[in-house]
Amino acid sequence: MRKIYSAGVVALLSSFFLFSSSPGYSQSVDAPVKTIPSLDVPRYLGTWYEIAKFPNWFQKKCVSNTQAVYSLRSDGNLKVLNSCKQADGAISQAEGLARQIGAKDSPKLEVRFAPAWLAFLPMVWGDYWVIDLDPQYQVAVVSDPKREYLWILSRTPNMDKRTYEELLSRLQAQQFDIRKLELTSQAVETQKN
Repeated sequence: MRKIYSAGVVALLSSFFLFSSSPGYSQSVDAPVKTIPSLDVPRYLGTWYEIAKFPNWFQKKCVSNTQAVYSLRSDGNLKVLNSCKQADGAISQAEGLARQIGAKDSPKLEVRFAPAWLAFLPMVWGDYWVIDLDPQYQVAVVSDPKREYLWILSRTPNMDKRTYEELLSRLQAQQFDIRKLELTSQAVETQKN
């Protein structure tokens, strides 16, 4: 059985983005977050599996199999479909919209999960910056300018140890507190006969 995030969660998420953009909420760091130089959006489309993340309240009920699927909309923006498995076995989904900020190869995007009629409110949009991406578009890291959020993503449900450790080194160089990272279980489901 699939559960859809309720309107209440969307409203709370909108409030969270407003709160997180308030002065004094971010940690102090010396250097600004650096993104990749450019993003080829058509190559970025498809399924990404969450390997690790900074814990956040809107994924609190997710226990495993977290993934995001990006597809192109007719208006040029992206459809975002996030899903995860909850402790009771239910699949939770949230559908959103992402738009690029700036040039068509900009690695800076904004994502909204609130209803379209709230799109005019700046606080319903969350920053989605691609800060690390391999040349084959198989491994990505996404964050925001305040380092509040961090997601390590892969095209496959698992990532080899060396690739992960190299990512961690690059994240430390960008002043991310990698001790906050929480690994995501990507359990492989077996079919019953």
